[in-house]
Amino acid sequence: MRIGLLTDGGYPYATGESRLWCDRLVRGLPQHEFDLFALSRSAHQEAQGWVQLPYQVSRVRTAPLWTTEDGTLHGSGERGLLARLVTGGEQSYGRRERKRFTEHFTALATAVCTPDPAGTAPGEGPGAELFTTGLHGLAQLARERGGLHLALRSETTVRILEAASRAHGTGRTVQSAGVPDLLAFAAELERALRPLSLDWYDQESLGAVDLCHAASGGAAALPGLLAKRFFGVPLLVTEHGVPLRAHYLAAASGTPYGAPVRALLAAFHGRLATEIYRQAALVTPGNTHVRRWQQRCGADPAKQRTVYPGMVAERFAPVGEDAERLGPAGGNAEAAGPDTLVWVGRIEPAKDLMALLHAFAEVRRARPTAGLRIFGVPAEGDEAATYLAHCTALAAQLFPDAATGAHTEGRGPVTFEEIGGPEIPGLAEAYGAGGVVVLSSTVEGFPVSLVEAMFCGRATVSTDVGAVVEVIGGTGLVVPPRNPKALADACVALLRDPERRARLGAAARARALELFTVEQNLAAFRGIYLELMSHNPVRREADTVDAHGDPLPFATPPEARFPGHWTQPASHLRPPEDPERSVDVPGRAAPAGARLPDRPGEPEPEHARQPEPESLCAVAAGPAGDGDA
Repeated sequence: MRIGLLTDGGYPYATGESRLWCDRLVRGLPQHEFDLFALSRSAHQEAQGWVQLPYQVSRVRTAPLWTTEDGTLHGSGERGLLARLVTGGEQSYGRRERKRFTEHFTALATAVCTPDPAGTAPGEGPGAELFTTGLHGLAQLARERGGLHLALRSETTVRILEAASRAHGTGRTVQSAGVPDLLAFAAELERALRPLSLDWYDQESLGAVDLCHAASGGAAALPGLLAKRFFGVPLLVTEHGVPLRAHYLAAASGTPYGAPVRALLAAFHGRLATEIYRQAALVTPGNTHVRRWQQRCGADPAKQRTVYPGMVAERFAPVGEDAERLGPAGGNAEAAGPDTLVWVGRIEPAKDLMALLHAFAEVRRARPTAGLRIFGVPAEGDEAATYLAHCTALAAQLFPDAATGAHTEGRGPVTFEEIGGPEIPGLAEAYGAGGVVVLSSTVEGFPVSLVEAMFCGRATVSTDVGAVVEVIGGTGLVVPPRNPKALADACVALLRDPERRARLGAAARARALELFTVEQNLAAFRGIYLELMSHNPVRREADTVDAHGDPLPFATPPEARFPGHWTQPASHLRPPEDPERSVDVPGRAAPAGARLPDRPGEPEPEHARQPEPESLCAVAAGPAGDGDA
């Protein structure tokens, strides 16, 4: 079958979220053909280029969610001429189009500014219906008359937003929005709705795929939402994190906007998430934590199916197998230091290394020989760099270097290190450098570092955030976040009991091999693709045969070969006249100018067989991002 894979700020670009998971999905399902529809987040991301694409990828369409300083859009999916909705002699829609835009945008703005009555379930109130009407009305207008880029930044848009924010029933925060707030919200709204203005909605693009698979919610799922409306293509949405939750966290951690803009953006993203979950044929959260968030936004539990992210277990096999073979009496954990704690990840405030350092001070009082090795890199931005400087300063204050002799160099018990040197060349060696792996986060999605530690057969101590409890499943110790005393007590308990460490490590490795491998992830989506297609018969007669006139697999449902209604009793049915036979669907050639993928029979570059995370950035980013902060 032909899959339209929808991404936002990730695959096929070399940097960004979801690139590893998407690449493994495409390479792991060679029986299917993939068309990529990718939204880029910045000029820097586009400048980094693409990863090597496998032969399963037939076509790539790109479009930006960013603009240059002169406001010009770039990419292979934007409309050529964007209409304006302004007066004064400039280019504009006709009177009928202006009326349609005003009607549809007023419905969307009213839904965003006015909350549903208390007690109304998500997706069932009057606001949800207004939002659906406005969103799809704008999409239809953009498809017929050109993009909405300039129309959504016009004076008419601001006036509609002002009227909607002053209407009866809006909240006090929204009513306090001034003109600068409305201008800022209009700019953010135009960026979020930019997928409506793409030229992907025809029979040669999204109309030609059998299934749309969005690698995340939000902007990535918008093209799939419209493909379902215009062509009846079923939509599958996969989320390893929750875009709405990520938006809330970003708004709380230092957005330049004031409270009215933040409230309007939160309302818009909430309405959009509800609409996406309502229209999707199936939603696959990456863990139960994400599943609960989706249900709060209106996702139907009957259409949800948890599929854990897949990770490459082979990378950690040497360390994990040594831990199993040697047990508590030896092994690389003991050789590296049975009293050593290890932390691996991206250094940023959400990881709460401050609490870990204070907890380690308590550990040192109980175990004077204990050490702490922190393997990580700072996240991008000045805030993360400043946080790393504060952590190193605190470590130097709590644990001053102590020389063991008059001619030796002092060395503290806490070290900040990076992976890639001769001593620690890779992630597996980092996790194998100690006896216990620690996670001290205050905010976490899917804890990738814990799964990697489990593959290595390590006992873990973690804070109870995100999907930690679900991932650990009783194979490690879990303590409340922001509680250095509880974190220290749990670490000391494991450092004092090597037998318990070995038992927990073995159980953790067995659990990770059962639930979190690439193989189980691919098997789940292989079955989901077939299930969704079995409920969606062919939409066009031309799709029933290939270029040679042979029948396409899944093009005609089996019941279509029986006369009458397929639910009639067996006595009224005749055997099929010509049993359908399975044939291979030849791949389509890549478009001119596109990077040619490798083909079967050609030697595959070593780096293309299984992409490796970029040092520790991919460790903390996780598989969807690979995780969310």
